[in-house]
Amino acid sequence: MPDKSQTAAILWFRKDLRLDDNAALHAAIDAGGPVIPVYIREPEHPDTGPLGSAQAWWLHHSLAGLKEQLKSLSSDLTLATGKADEILIDFARKTGAETVYVNRAYERTAIDRDIAIALKDAGIAIRAFHGQLLHDPKTIRTGSGNAFKVYTPFWNAMQKLHEPHEPIDPPKTIPSPASHPRSEALDGWNLLPTRPNWAKGFSEHWTPGEAGAQERLEDLIDADLHDYKRGRDFPAIEATSRLSPHLALGEISPARIWHATNGLAQKHRDDLVHYRKELAWRDFCYNLLVEFPELRTKNWDDKFDAFEWDFDAADFSAWTKGLTGYPIVDAGMRELWQTGYMHNRVRMITASFLIKDLLINWRRGEEWFRDTLLDADPASNTANWQWVAGSGADASPFFRIFNPILQGEKFDPDGDYVRHFVPELKDLPKKYIHKPFDAPDHVLADAGVDLGKTYPKPIVNHGLARDRALEAYKGLKG
Repeated sequence: MPDKSQTAAILWFRKDLRLDDNAALHAAIDAGGPVIPVYIREPEHPDTGPLGSAQAWWLHHSLAGLKEQLKSLSSDLTLATGKADEILIDFARKTGAETVYVNRAYERTAIDRDIAIALKDAGIAIRAFHGQLLHDPKTIRTGSGNAFKVYTPFWNAMQKLHEPHEPIDPPKTIPSPASHPRSEALDGWNLLPTRPNWAKGFSEHWTPGEAGAQERLEDLIDADLHDYKRGRDFPAIEATSRLSPHLALGEISPARIWHATNGLAQKHRDDLVHYRKELAWRDFCYNLLVEFPELRTKNWDDKFDAFEWDFDAADFSAWTKGLTGYPIVDAGMRELWQTGYMHNRVRMITASFLIKDLLINWRRGEEWFRDTLLDADPASNTANWQWVAGSGADASPFFRIFNPILQGEKFDPDGDYVRHFVPELKDLPKKYIHKPFDAPDHVLADAGVDLGKTYPKPIVNHGLARDRALEAYKGLKG
């Protein structure tokens, strides 16, 4: 039994909704007194942006799962809405807590600095711990002490560091106070869509929560990461880890994933290294965000501030609905809407199409993905959109313009991905599955496709759109 004479500690959950490898949780327990777990729904802030609708669905189920986990250890989770500093100070005064334990969230460094000052002024200490990334951003720096702006040197520097920290196993019990602060009802937060319930299909593909994250990790290990390096580019193949939504809300730590894959090093060395590079890319994106907190709204390369974007509302709507007339693009956008997820290769194709074929500002695409992706991440989502746009750090050049037909033929050669998410094209032969607009009339008729009616004609001519994009870029360079 806990020593009730010890001062209570407040454990502030944020994007670390797990008991496994949670440094703040273990430090709060080690303090010796009762632990009061809290999750705060804070007002939207310009630095972090709003919580996306899809991720709100995930958050609801993740918080519900965390609450049940805590109850199984004789603890509980208190939910509260408002400014974090005011709620934490209020809870501290009501419970006698003198310290708040929290894991660092690097997308909100400035916000947390202000909260720490407010707590200190109220006589409350705050202790912050590492765990959201493989390594703290400040530990990976160039020889001159600056943040890396190019990924490969960043990866090389990371490899010279010690391994990510050894994960801490979840506690077997959590000392609880005599009573927990009054909690708001999770259902009252209205995180789940109702009319219409556009998320009704999500549960067929996902199990939010720490248990679901551990299952995904076990599946990854069981598969030995076999063919990951090659297979991850083919959207019809289940070759990716699909751990990103769990990482986004911290239901599993990257260190736990890293160490769990140690045993695969000899079997599939190239696949393992390639997978770990993806985890490291996430760290790299956060390093960029720490260096440039305005990454979500401003171009990393400010020469793109003068780029002359266009915006056609009808084109943008067609892109969001998967009705562009280019099957690989439409399949990706429909996968996103139906499952809250999109294959990584197709994310690049759809982003390139929006930015370069339609000349629509990357910020609009970032905003759409942030609202519809279950794995929306303030660093990775923004950095990846800027990477495609050519305006980001270590970005793909703007003049690298994906041809959606060739991309489809290369990475979905049999058309299985398109047939699944664009079923109106399922009976087209492989030769035309990525270019139905080139199919003879009798082929279209045999497949039950009526262009412009059952499936749209292309909203732009890719060749002409490519020339327009390059002309716009030439004007920027001039």
